[in-house]
Amino acid sequence: MLILGIDPGSQILGYALLEVNESCRLSILEMDVLYLKRTPGFDDRILQIFHSVNDIIEAHHPDHLAIEAPFLGKNAQSMLKLGRAQGISIAAALFHDMPYTEYEPSLIKRTVTGNGNASKQQVAALLDSILKAQNSSFEIRTPKYLDATDALAVAYTHYAVSSQQLAVNTLSPLTVKKNHKSAKKQWSDFISQNPDLVK
Repeated sequence: MLILGIDPGSQILGYALLEVNESCRLSILEMDVLYLKRTPGFDDRILQIFHSVNDIIEAHHPDHLAIEAPFLGKNAQSMLKLGRAQGISIAAALFHDMPYTEYEPSLIKRTVTGNGNASKQQVAALLDSILKAQNSSFEIRTPKYLDATDALAVAYTHYAVSSQQLAVNTLSPLTVKKNHKSAKKQWSDFISQNPDLVK
């Protein structure tokens, strides 16, 4: 299974391609951002998003799009622009008859870190730990923009949900028991190593 994860944005859009092999081992095929700040005009940015997501789909043929759902922010205009960036990304997937799933930001953070209010830096650090557990030589090279690791987190959330390691809105008692200890250890390690990032 190849999952395209997208963290939508009208100025910076993050994307990541997460491959799951037959043994459920994970590997990153690509992880980057679409930088739109230099593109004049919102309509031009939306068009660029459509063409760029379309190009990614045509180049890699992912099986599923996992995308972060818009969140309620203080600025209504920003939220509307975010929703349009998300919608045009979904339209590119639908153009290729590709299924998609939206995930709430708090669920994505909770899936990766165990904390629905985690920061972008915490999400990136815990993703690195999760993937290193499968491959000791693996390392996420911290991207210039954390929107790329956010996109990877969306893809990972889809993997976790679809493989029934996590349910969409609730955790089964068995899953909670299974994951609580390792999540707690990873979280405490992260806090001790990065006290300035924890609020």
